[in-house]
Amino acid sequence: MATKGKMKVLVVDDEKAISHALELKLSHDGFDVVVASNGEDALESIAKEKFDLILLDLVMPRKDGFEVLEELHAKGNTVPIIVTSNLGQEEDKKRVEHLGITHYLIKSNTSITDMVSKIKETLGVA
Repeated sequence: MATKGKMKVLVVDDEKAISHALELKLSHDGFDVVVASNGEDALESIAKEKFDLILLDLVMPRKDGFEVLEELHAKGNTVPIIVTSNLGQEEDKKRVEHLGITHYLIKSNTSITDMVSKIKETLGVA
């Protein structure tokens, strides 16, 4: 997948502080990181590059995370997807669980360090 053993993670979040912190932490931990701030840019990146994991926010401009998940699901996506959102309602979780997500993290309850740990755990590099 990623070149020379470096795993590639796509961080999709319109909150610049969160995406920047994740980019710094993941890069420091040896990951190749691509950041997209909306669903359209995320889908363009996914069409051009292969990722080992996608970290996806749900509430974003220009295609939200629900739309991104639906498109990827329809295309038979096999890349692990960790959803990060402040939408903690059960109906939101249920709405995305059947679309093949790996984990659902509530942003307000999950630190950047914990998000990175979950990424590593999912990729088997913990």
